[in-house]
Amino acid sequence: MDVKLIVNGKTVSVNVEADEMLLTTLRNQGFFSMRRGCDTLNCGLCTVWLDGDTILSCSYPTFRAAGHEITTLEGLAEEAALLADCLAAEGADQCGYCTTGMMMSAMALRRKNPNPTDEEIKEFLVGNLCRCTGYESHLRGIRRYLGEVQK
Repeated sequence: MDVKLIVNGKTVSVNVEADEMLLTTLRNQGFFSMRRGCDTLNCGLCTVWLDGDTILSCSYPTFRAAGHEITTLEGLAEEAALLADCLAAEGADQCGYCTTGMMMSAMALRRKNPNPTDEEIKEFLVGNLCRCTGYESHLRGIRRYLGEVQK
């Protein structure tokens, strides 16, 4: 099936299987920031934006994304670099496997609520699994990032 996707502002034509998930399609197109983790909507490693809202691409059929704006971490490189620095400064980058999904969620949160409480940050990050940290370092890193962006 031929599908036209808008990825990071550019139109991409792809031929996909009817049951192909967006994660597979994006990785086949060279977008490797999202990772395959659980394929069951439980880990957040595959987080991308669809029209500005976070989705888990491992369980989102590619054909449903036709005509919608898909944003990957590659499309947010400058902002992502700032967030990555903030997370690293707070020790939230231990193995780094969860980081890209966590970053996509944190940057989406900033757009929806630029001054969230700690509880609102935690609530927004539900579904982003990290096996290395206790999430407190992520919370500190995201708080730092939000402060830096507001300057």
